[in-house]
Amino acid sequence: MAANGLIDTGAILALLDRSDRWHRACVDAFRQLRLPLLTSEAVLTEVFHLVGDTRAEMEAAWRFVRSGALIIGVIEHAELTHLHGLMSRYWDRANYRNMDFADATVVYLAKRESLSVILTVDHADFATYRIEGKRQFRVFPNKRP
Repeated sequence: MAANGLIDTGAILALLDRSDRWHRACVDAFRQLRLPLLTSEAVLTEVFHLVGDTRAEMEAAWRFVRSGALIIGVIEHAELTHLHGLMSRYWDRANYRNMDFADATVVYLAKRESLSVILTVDHADFATYRIEGKRQFRVFPNKRP
């Protein structure tokens, strides 16, 4: 099954947490997008690290991951040089934090799988990142809460 867009850590956490200020905007955007959405193992690592301290929160994350809404894009060892290149390109951006490994995996998967739609709460980052150095992401949700 081919993915129709991408999803990153913050959007997954917002979907799972009703008290998150981005929750309603991400739920509305999620309903507009065609599933499944592509993500990476690095994103899931962040999700399970940040999801919360209760078993219920961990189980909710597992239900979402196994729901069919996501596809995990595997990045092979030989592809790591592409991630290094991305992280180097976006190193020391004025007024922004540096690109982290999880974001690099998502940007790389966008290029490799020819996807530009992303569900994210990191508007500033994904408005800056470019797919293959040229194409902009189509960021959802369109509006910040």
